[in-house]
Amino acid sequence: MDTSTETPEIPEIAIGGPIRRTIAILGAGGDLTERLLLPGIAKVVDASPEVEVHLIGAARTPQSRDEWRGVVRRSLEAAGVSAATIDGLVARSEFVATDASSPEELRELLDACPTAPLLYIALPPAMGKKVAAALAELELPGELRIAIEKPFGESEADARELNEALAEVVPDERLWRIDHFLGTPAAVELMRSHAIVDASGVPRVEASEGGALGRVEIVFEEELGIEGRGAFYDETGALRDMLQSHLMLMLALTAMERPGDQESRNDAANDGEQAGTLDDAMIDVLRNVRVWDDEPVSARRARYTAGEVGGKQLPAYVDEEDVEPERGTETLAEITLRVETPRWRGIPFLLRSGKAIGAARQEIILTPADPGREPTRIRLDAPADDDSADPYARVIAGMLGGSTLLSVRGDVAEELWRIVGPVLDAWDRDADELGEYEAGSAGKVGDEGGR
Repeated sequence: MDTSTETPEIPEIAIGGPIRRTIAILGAGGDLTERLLLPGIAKVVDASPEVEVHLIGAARTPQSRDEWRGVVRRSLEAAGVSAATIDGLVARSEFVATDASSPEELRELLDACPTAPLLYIALPPAMGKKVAAALAELELPGELRIAIEKPFGESEADARELNEALAEVVPDERLWRIDHFLGTPAAVELMRSHAIVDASGVPRVEASEGGALGRVEIVFEEELGIEGRGAFYDETGALRDMLQSHLMLMLALTAMERPGDQESRNDAANDGEQAGTLDDAMIDVLRNVRVWDDEPVSARRARYTAGEVGGKQLPAYVDEEDVEPERGTETLAEITLRVETPRWRGIPFLLRSGKAIGAARQEIILTPADPGREPTRIRLDAPADDDSADPYARVIAGMLGGSTLLSVRGDVAEELWRIVGPVLDAWDRDADELGEYEAGSAGKVGDEGGR
């Protein structure tokens, strides 16, 4: 994220120009590219007349130009952008078969870019360091920008190694770590107000030193199952896919102090960083987050059995295609955390995410300690008035325009793994039993896993 002393403007979908970029997508054959990335690019181009984007799909498995252009057209037609934008992007689309770990093939990919390259790494986490190592062997264009999708590594140590490898390739101002939750309407509102307790009308003093708030819940449930993504999901699970990244960032935005509020920011000063930025406020919170009572087994996990959700029958998770039941992957995860800062000490933060949940909720809930008072609820699925609420479009607009505000800073990426590390270690030791819940139910896990 941005390291200036003033919080920069949050990127909007429509950006000025002229801007001419080639977005080369490593991992273009993946689901994310067609479902989210291509529509996000198209919405920015559609709203920005002075922005010209060329697209290059890159993957190990070859595609013909016509096959790739068919993917692009199908994706953009579903995105609802203008025919002119669709036709223009399709005409400016090429495919280059690429082994992302090969310096020679990455050189060919970069040479194929007709305008300044933006290399978008949409690959499994184990590939990030390999791509960086291959790029480090090349003489790279000075205008190269790199974006890499979450998860950023597979552990705290791995995230640190990835950061070091990427730092050998491009400086931070030309690097974007992408977690699209930072582009969601809820996250944008938190950034603008700097604290959810302001945005929701709850006075900040009420959260001070364990005052009037009893607990905070950050919940992202889905009625959908894994939707044919068994190969990806079975190696990931709910904790890594949602809690370690998306929901932990929402916790940081919820609990952070206003940038510049604190008289001293020792952590930032010790790291040689400028104090008072949005990034500093987030890292100050995350460095004070621990598992509740230091008991990783207090986290809970489960996977769904067969059931009906929204009128649709779902098979049990273990019967889904490309799932290995013995792997023990969870489709629902809960973790209770504490934030050891004066404002939040003693207030539990419950993070929860699950698939195949009936009457699914996607919200932040601030529950008063006084049972006679109503909770404050902030929706994480707030409907979009227009394309400005498309999180991928907002993040892509930032990349094209040069704003790193919606990028996850390197030290933040490491802290996210540090926080969940004890839980993952406990689960690897089977210290916490893997439960089950019926698809379409509330997803109760043990005695305390319900609502």
